[in-house]
Amino acid sequence: MQHHGALAYQQTAKATESPREREAALLIKAAARLQAIRDTWPTDFDLLPPALTFNRKLWTIFMSSANGADNPLPAQTRQNIVNLGLFVLNQTREMMIEPAPQTLDGMININRQIAAGLRSMPA
Repeated sequence: MQHHGALAYQQTAKATESPREREAALLIKAAARLQAIRDTWPTDFDLLPPALTFNRKLWTIFMSSANGADNPLPAQTRQNIVNLGLFVLNQTREMMIEPAPQTLDGMININRQIAAGLRSMPA
């Protein structure tokens, strides 16, 4: 019964949060997954591919949105998003070729910093 209440709360929260809040939440989720792997390296190494995939997909969506013709952000901000996304994609590739826990640090920090910025900006 409690599970149904939690699901109802999650659905309501998703419906009432702004796109900016949702983006911040997803970035924090991705950072937390990567941080958990970093903290337990190499114990939870099998969790690395799905965490990297989640983060890569998230940044691919951000990059696509930044390049969209209907994106209202200033050109420089859109370019910065694309540049960060390219960095994340390159780091992801590096992790797949030569896994090293310190390679996760940049992705974790970027996700946390962008999420903090999204949460501090007015809607």
